[in-house]
Amino acid sequence: MWDTTGAVPEAQSRSGVKFGGQGLSVKTVEALIERAQRLVDSRSTSEDRLAWYVEASSLGDLPAIASLAMLAARHADRQILIARELEAPTDLVYTAWTTPALVKQWWGGSRGTVASAEIDLRVGGEWRYLLVDKDGLQSAFRGEYREIVPDERIVSTERNEPAHGESLSTVVFTKVHGRTRLTLLMELASSEARDAALNSGIEMVLEEQMKLLEQVAESLG
Repeated sequence: MWDTTGAVPEAQSRSGVKFGGQGLSVKTVEALIERAQRLVDSRSTSEDRLAWYVEASSLGDLPAIASLAMLAARHADRQILIARELEAPTDLVYTAWTTPALVKQWWGGSRGTVASAEIDLRVGGEWRYLLVDKDGLQSAFRGEYREIVPDERIVSTERNEPAHGESLSTVVFTKVHGRTRLTLLMELASSEARDAALNSGIEMVLEEQMKLLEQVAESLG
């Protein structure tokens, strides 16, 4: 779906950032950011608007490059970044993400059943999910909301109980012709923590969650 010269990052690779299914180094991403920034800076002074738009189109989704790629380039060895387009309107995806009864339907994936989901959706409020696997083992996850823009953006922390290090997650909901582009950036405490998460299969878990989230959101329409 995305062109490798200018696309929303689909996922984070161990060596840098993955665009369009291909791994790119942080240096390459930084070059994309500089190119995008030059275009942004020159838009108001450009005498040939057609030429400007032709150049901008070669970057693909310019706003996404300018904002999301910049995030990906910072501390890339500590981050996991995934972006997907879901076949559901943004307000419904946001509702499925923030409603306890709906979270219980998608957050667990194949890992198990979400026995409880508590959400205090306000800055400074907390969330807590209790996951029960097929063997009956319980695992609790919790975090604090740092930023909330309804239907657009949520920033929150996440940690296990008992705490084994905390991560920061930023999820962005973007309207795209009646669908939703969901971008999730996870920043872990260290590169070792990130590698451990990747080795544990977190990418597969995130993929499962996105598919189930899409189904739950579509069911609300």
